[in-house]
Amino acid sequence: MRFFESFLILFFLEKGLSYVEIGFLYSIRSVVIVVSEIPSGAIADALGRRRTLLMAFLVYIFSFLTFYYSDSFMIMAAAMMLFAFADAFRSGVHKAMILHYLQVNNIIDQKTNYYGHTRSWSQRGSAVSSLIAAVIVIYSGNFQIIFLASVIPYLLDMMLVWSYPKWLDGELKEFDALTVKQKFGQVGQGLSQSFKSKAFLKTLVSTSLYTGYFKAVKDYVQPVIKMLALSAPVLAYWNDDKKTALFIGVFYFVVYLLTAWTSRNAGVFQNKFSNYLKPMNLTILFGFIAGIISGLFYLLGWYALAVAVFVFILMVENLRKPIGVTVISDLSSNKAMATVLSLSSQAKSVFAAIIAPVIGLIAEQYGPGIGIAVVSLLLIAGYPLYRLSNK
Repeated sequence: MRFFESFLILFFLEKGLSYVEIGFLYSIRSVVIVVSEIPSGAIADALGRRRTLLMAFLVYIFSFLTFYYSDSFMIMAAAMMLFAFADAFRSGVHKAMILHYLQVNNIIDQKTNYYGHTRSWSQRGSAVSSLIAAVIVIYSGNFQIIFLASVIPYLLDMMLVWSYPKWLDGELKEFDALTVKQKFGQVGQGLSQSFKSKAFLKTLVSTSLYTGYFKAVKDYVQPVIKMLALSAPVLAYWNDDKKTALFIGVFYFVVYLLTAWTSRNAGVFQNKFSNYLKPMNLTILFGFIAGIISGLFYLLGWYALAVAVFVFILMVENLRKPIGVTVISDLSSNKAMATVLSLSSQAKSVFAAIIAPVIGLIAEQYGPGIGIAVVSLLLIAGYPLYRLSNK
């Protein structure tokens, strides 16, 4: 449904934002997600999960309209805050519904495969979305219109969510400010305990760091594809935005089909190892190494190779995520599950909030390639701090 996602950085650049400002917009999104996710459970309990998702979709729509009419950094920051608020409620609530569904149907042992297949369909949807977005940009001639177009599928999805069975709402409870306060306390206590436990802290960082990195770097492939599009001799009579839209639409269509296949086979990949330690360690290392290589190719002007390696970064995230959900759930008692999942999700957003502006600052001075390569190298240097072991 996210027509804008394939063109987000190009939209910001078209609006005259610098890489530093773009980095801070990404950071704002991550910080708001961290704060909003804490009361999301209590609000979902009070409204019901379906109604909470419907509320999230309404906020998404307001954010799209704000982006569409935006003409300054501050208005875009407000739009990003709305988007992040909706994202925090949507992601956590939908995961809770999935786990509830698996428990009710006595197939909770299939959570890696089930979540992997769910994410696979999500990636297929994104593949179709990227092509539709490309067509919209080609016919409209600008990137701004895709935010307005995004309203339509979100309205349709509200109808879909309303059709969910009522028992997925969970047990309704009256909203209590004290519950929210206690939730903040639980998360704070969980963070405090995780810092005391070296083993749990490593696990938390291992399952969260790469996703935070992925969120910060994933859109930087867009300017590279634009350079490829402009240098290509085909369709010389098209303007720059139309050629860029075509290349980006086809690129993301292929990439999302690849990431869909990766997510679907996450369970098969995990089963090739005796436990989840080795695949978690290998994938995070390979992902960061790919970031260095892609950044260097970009610096050398080998844009096609830079894009090819960048695809690997995206595939690693979709391979790790279903395994990461299993890691967290296996290490948590049912009583602590919600808090630990919340900690994990917030850790991902914190890492993204830190990494995004750093890349933006370096990119502003030396270009996106150097920004991604330097950050990837620094993260590899910290590998001993998050390497999982049998201990």
